[in-house]
Amino acid sequence: MSLGNGSKRVKSPVPRRTERRFRGVIMPTSAHRVIRRVKRAGHEPSIHGTKLWKSSCLIIDYLTKHPPEHCKTVLDAGCGWGVTGIWCAKTWLSAVVSVDADPAVFPYLEAVAELNQVSTAPLVSRFEKLTKAQLSGIDLLVGGDICFWDELVKPVGRMVDKAIDAGVKKIIIADPERPTFHTMAENVIAKHGGELVNWKISGSVDATGALLIVDNA
Repeated sequence: MSLGNGSKRVKSPVPRRTERRFRGVIMPTSAHRVIRRVKRAGHEPSIHGTKLWKSSCLIIDYLTKHPPEHCKTVLDAGCGWGVTGIWCAKTWLSAVVSVDADPAVFPYLEAVAELNQVSTAPLVSRFEKLTKAQLSGIDLLVGGDICFWDELVKPVGRMVDKAIDAGVKKIIIADPERPTFHTMAENVIAKHGGELVNWKISGSVDATGALLIVDNA
């Protein structure tokens, strides 16, 4: 845009978004100062734990509209940056166990938890390695975007088997409807019952997908 003196107005750069807020939880982007600080410390997740995944928001939105009867203890499986469990801790004061096979995700989870002024208990474990003792006493098991490879269909299914056997009262697993997720969900429903629910959100986060919901109360 000309200013009449031969010069042109320089548009100010659009500031990079560093965080979003969804149903009361703060979700930083990779540009946020706390995430950049963790990266500078050399922590590099290796199993897709490099950002917040939208399926977590599908679960949060569902839980906002359908709060479970039991939610004192929550296990966030394949937690990554841990936003689902963090939301449970912030909203319900739940005691949350955040589980991931990659120990490098936990500095990111801790940073997100600190932003939200809560904490969770980290546990490094693969899905199929979780024991009945570790699952015993859990009210709610959640997992977002945790069945993205063919090799994960059986491990996620085994985790659900153990959770049911351990008395976990409710299981919710969300996905943008990958074929691998549907295979796992069909196996679980055939064995334990449950349902698939289509879910969509819009606003600060836009996402669609499906929720596998298993009640075991």
